[in-house]
Amino acid sequence: MAKYRLLRDGLVSLDAEIMETQAIRVSDGELALAHCPNYVAQVASGELSAEMLRAIGFPWSSAMAERARRSVGATVSACRSALRDGVSANLAGGTHHAFHARGEGFCVFNDAAVAARLMQAEGRVTRVAIIDLDVHQGNGTAAILARDESVFTCSVHGENNFPFTKTVSDLDVALPDGTGDSAYLDALHEALHAVFERSAPQLVIYLAGADPHEGDRLGRLKLTFDGLKRRDRMVFDTCWQRRIPVAVAMAGGYGRVIEDTVAIHLQTMALAAQYQSRYV
Repeated sequence: MAKYRLLRDGLVSLDAEIMETQAIRVSDGELALAHCPNYVAQVASGELSAEMLRAIGFPWSSAMAERARRSVGATVSACRSALRDGVSANLAGGTHHAFHARGEGFCVFNDAAVAARLMQAEGRVTRVAIIDLDVHQGNGTAAILARDESVFTCSVHGENNFPFTKTVSDLDVALPDGTGDSAYLDALHEALHAVFERSAPQLVIYLAGADPHEGDRLGRLKLTFDGLKRRDRMVFDTCWQRRIPVAVAMAGGYGRVIEDTVAIHLQTMALAAQYQSRYV
């Protein structure tokens, strides 16, 4: 959890104009665009079972419930801002293991799924692509949006990593341990081409996980700092060439050295700011 504070504090070190805003609090009705209303009520009231809390990975508190709600709100705000300004970001989010009626893997609500559907409900877009580059497959996102042809789900992840039973996304690219920069970037290039050919999105929600890094405790893919920078640049550049807005969520990062995780996220933010300046 400390990385979120360090990331926010580190923004001042970036040579970029970044406007920070407080995360909004999404309503029960907005969460119900992707989640079971009864599950939303259980999270709010603290009536989750012990089994459900074990799957989420941390205990319930009113602060936990409020943070989960506002983490979704931050991605919603990032989407609205991106549609106006070209690029925006949530300093947290990327909670892609949350399912319709349960949480998992430190994820309570699925911010990308809620935000995508809310942008559609508000009449801002009709087609969205979620490009998930966390090292773990976005199983909750894939499950929630499985029958929704208007939201394209792409996950590029470690084939041997959590979750060990995968859910089928619209496009899954499962990579072996030790993939490294070159093979990863080749696979990503092909994946991005497929995403835009198959879905023609009007908005991209990009989960920019720091956990593919070689120094990450859960990573295994062994990407370098430079490889991750090239990854981010490839996503931003592909969207920029098509003038498609991008909303970024930070997703996972569990570095053996926490400063490395923060540096990777800050690197993503710096690139996001550079590309945002191109849109305006």
